[in-house]
Amino acid sequence: MAAAPAPDAEWVTDANESFHLSLVRPKEDKACLTAREVYEGFNPTFTYPVRVAHPPPNDPVLNRAVSPAQIFGEDEKFYGYKDLVVDLKFASGSLAQYVKISYADKLPSSSAVDNIEDTLAQFIPPGYYKSEAEFTKRVEEDATTFKPYGTLIHSYSRSARKMSSGRKNASLPQPVYNPNDDEIVEFEVYHAKWDTPGFREYHRRMQIFILLYIEGGSYIEEGEDAWEFVVLYEKRRRRSSPDVVTYHFVGYSTLYPFYCFPEKTRMRLSQFVILPPYQQEGHGSALYASIYQYIVSEPTIAELTVEDPAEPFEDLRDRNDLKMLLNNERFMREALGDDFTNSGRASPAHHPSPLLNGNGHNGHGGGGGGGGRVARSRTTHHERSVPLGSNGHGGAGASARRKTLGKMGPPVDRKWMEKWRVELKIAQRQFNRLIEMLILKHMNHADGPAFKQYRLQVKQRLYRFNYEILMQLDLEERQKKLDETFQGVKKDYDRILQTVH
Repeated sequence: MAAAPAPDAEWVTDANESFHLSLVRPKEDKACLTAREVYEGFNPTFTYPVRVAHPPPNDPVLNRAVSPAQIFGEDEKFYGYKDLVVDLKFASGSLAQYVKISYADKLPSSSAVDNIEDTLAQFIPPGYYKSEAEFTKRVEEDATTFKPYGTLIHSYSRSARKMSSGRKNASLPQPVYNPNDDEIVEFEVYHAKWDTPGFREYHRRMQIFILLYIEGGSYIEEGEDAWEFVVLYEKRRRRSSPDVVTYHFVGYSTLYPFYCFPEKTRMRLSQFVILPPYQQEGHGSALYASIYQYIVSEPTIAELTVEDPAEPFEDLRDRNDLKMLLNNERFMREALGDDFTNSGRASPAHHPSPLLNGNGHNGHGGGGGGGGRVARSRTTHHERSVPLGSNGHGGAGASARRKTLGKMGPPVDRKWMEKWRVELKIAQRQFNRLIEMLILKHMNHADGPAFKQYRLQVKQRLYRFNYEILMQLDLEERQKKLDETFQGVKKDYDRILQTVH
C-alpha cells in the first residue's frame, strides 16, 4: 500500500518558529521591568526526536523501558494547520504550565495531521492549565507564595539597567550595589536533591527546557537517587511593595556523583541550561562559578568533570577557568616566577581568593589516555636562576639577587601542576589545556627554544589523547596529522585568549 502523500506546503509549519514559550509574571511584577526585559514569546532551539531516559511524569510505573520519543517529528515540522501558534506558558517562579493551541484552519483529522496537545502532554506533568483565566489566577497566587527549593549556596546582584543592556560574555557580576536600591536585582543559586521536599514535582515542570535547548538532551532517570541539582533564580522586589519579594526561574544544571578512589567522589556536570531571556548577561558564568565553588567547598568531592559539552559551553568553561587562574595571585606568582612581579600583576590591593569565580572543567571526560610518547630531550629548568644586574656573569661583585623562572616553563613542572590541579579540583585533561593556554598567553613568541618546548609539550598531550587513531597511520602521515592538530589547537587557544583579560 502506497504511503499517504505529504500535506501541501501551506499546511506545513516550522515547529521551532510556531512554538512560543513564556515566563509569565503578574502585572505588579511586570511594572518593575525595564523596556529591554522581555520574558514572553521566545522560541525553542530544538523540537526533534529525543530519547526519554525515564518514563513521562504521568506514568505511574517507574524504571520501565521507554522507546525513543519525538516531540514534533524528525524534521521539526507541524502538519495540518494554517497560521499555527503553540503557546506553552509558565508561571515565572513555580513553573505552573498553561497550554494553548490556536490556528486559522486545520485539515480533517488523519494520520498525517499532528495531534499537538497529545504529543506535548507526554513531556509535561499532568494538571497543566487549559484556561488562561485560571492560569493567570495561579500566576498571581504563586508570585508571592513560591520560594526556591533547597539550600542557598550563592547570590549576586545586578543593576536592572545593566542587566538589560545585552552585554556579551559579561563577567561574573558582583554584589557591589546598594541592596536597598529599587533598581537592584538579586540572583540566588540553590542546591537541591530528589529528597528535597517538593523538588521532584518542580523538576518535572522544568525539565522540558533540557529537551528544547540542549541538542540531544534527554530526561534523567528519576529512579537514580544520586542526582543533584543547582538552580538559579532572579529575586525581585516590587516597587509598589518593597517588602514583597518574588522569585523567577533563570536556569539550572544537573550533577551526578561517581566513585573516585580511594574514598571520594567525582562530580559530573551533566546538563546545563540558561533560558534565552537571560542569556548573554553573564548568568551562565555565575551559575557555573556557583557550581565550582560548591564542589570546592565539599571535602568529599575530588573534582568536577563535564559530560559531552557543546562548543559554546566549552568556551564558557574555558573563559571562566582562565579568569579563575589569572585572578589567583598565589598560583600566578608560582607559575611566572619573577615575571609575575615584572608584569605588573602583583598589587598590594589585589588578593583574590584562589576559589573566587572559578570553574572546574573536563573537556571530553578523558584523562589523556593512549600511552604514546613524543620522543624529545627534556631539560628541567624550572628552578634555574640567572643573575640580575651583573652582565650575566655573577662573581663576588655581582648582585646577590637572582631571577627565578616560573614553574609553568615551558616545559611545565609536572609535579607542581598536579599539586595545583588536585587543590583546585579540576580534571586532568582540562587543567593541561588551561596551562597550555596560560603559557601561550605569557610566553615570548620570539623565543625559538621556548616555543619549541611549548610545541612539544602540547603535542605530547595530543599524541596520548589521540594515540589509537594516530597509530593507524604511517610515520609521515602521523607527524603531519599531529602538526595539523597542534596548529588547530593553538588557533583555538588564541581565539579563547582574546576573550580573557
